[in-house]
Amino acid sequence: MSKSSARPTDIVLHQKSRMLEVAFDDGARFQLSCEYLRVYSPSAEVRGHGPGQEKLPLGKENVNIARIEPVGNYAVKLCFDDGHDTGLYSWEWLYHLGRDHDRLWREYLAKLTQTGHRREVVEDAQ
Repeated sequence: MSKSSARPTDIVLHQKSRMLEVAFDDGARFQLSCEYLRVYSPSAEVRGHGPGQEKLPLGKENVNIARIEPVGNYAVKLCFDDGHDTGLYSWEWLYHLGRDHDRLWREYLAKLTQTGHRREVVEDAQ
């Protein structure tokens, strides 16, 4: 992951569509699903404590963000409705997730296929 000095200018949670929209001061704007953010949490629970210790969270297709808490001027804590709230999403990490979304999403889907897990997204009835 290369360093980015871009800083967010706007962070908007769209709970109904389960999307987090993040705009940066360099003009970049990303829409990241809650599922994507949950499975790429920077927490030790997901990333492990070193190379090769990563864990693939399964069954996160319908997870949502319950709240967003600012952490200083460098990150946000995303609190998910499945109880996960230990990852601090730095501006650099959010930018990385947005910039490299297509590749990382494909990798996630490939890992799900390898485990035999089938994504089951439940659409809101509203």
